[in-house]
Amino acid sequence: MPNDNREKASARQIGAGWLGPRLDRLWDAIERPVEWLVRLCGYSAILFVLAIFVFVFLEAAPVLPKLDWYEFFTSIQWRPTSQVRVQYGILALVVGTLSVTGLAMALAVPLGLGAAVYLSEFCSGRLKEVLKVVIELLAAVPSVVWGFIGYMVVGPVLMETTSAEIGVNLLNGGILLALMSVPIIVSVGEDALKAVPDAYREAALALGASRWEMVHRVLFPAARNGLLAAVLLGVGRAIGETMAVLMATGHAIRIPQSLVDPIRTLTATIAAELGEAVERGEHYRVLFVIGLVLFGVTFAVNLLADLVVKGIGGEQGN
Repeated sequence: MPNDNREKASARQIGAGWLGPRLDRLWDAIERPVEWLVRLCGYSAILFVLAIFVFVFLEAAPVLPKLDWYEFFTSIQWRPTSQVRVQYGILALVVGTLSVTGLAMALAVPLGLGAAVYLSEFCSGRLKEVLKVVIELLAAVPSVVWGFIGYMVVGPVLMETTSAEIGVNLLNGGILLALMSVPIIVSVGEDALKAVPDAYREAALALGASRWEMVHRVLFPAARNGLLAAVLLGVGRAIGETMAVLMATGHAIRIPQSLVDPIRTLTATIAAELGEAVERGEHYRVLFVIGLVLFGVTFAVNLLADLVVKGIGGEQGN
């Protein structure tokens, strides 16, 4: 038996000695392509965003010199098919988009961050697993289903409780967008809180802090970048949502004076009118200009958040 073991070990060494150099040469041959493939995957997000921007810009470019930009940004008259005078004013659309997004975030951010804190720090066992599954199921609900819920369920409830003339309005859209944004905020916020080292928690508790003081004074500052990213993802979901706001906000071109006024958003306008606009016509091109405006709004939100994070970091460093 010892001789057999020595023979097997010797055979393995011979095989390794024969195969080892060949594996090294094979890895040397594919190392550079694999490295470039990994780099390409890393840059793919930037490439995709640039490609989308270039496509939208090329479609909108022919109409850019013809637009009355003052009227475009300051007028509430959106009449792309008028037989008297065509007008492209998006002020009411911009105000509608910002108002429903702001209302949604006012509802979703406290609820989402509170749920993230509860799941990360206070909940455990089977209840935690059940809640996480329910939150993931909320994220999986299609936006058109949310639109039906807003039209058939939330709308009648709002008409009974607020005496609104119509159930599809700003408040309805804000509630739906908040419910759609909460799962994203909860998931990303919980991951950010979990990423804080346990030593921070132990140190705070050892100094006599309560668990709520630990969350407020230790975890939130330590996880601020991740929590801000969670909020930004929620804002992006709310700004970019189409079907739910198309079905639940009333689709009326007006500047809202109250929470129960119907509104129209930029995304809903594109979704409702792009299929009916004459391809490559002026109306068609202006809808792509609205797409550029949405790009600008998203960029401004992300830039503002980046400046806020850097300012907070600078103040704490000083």
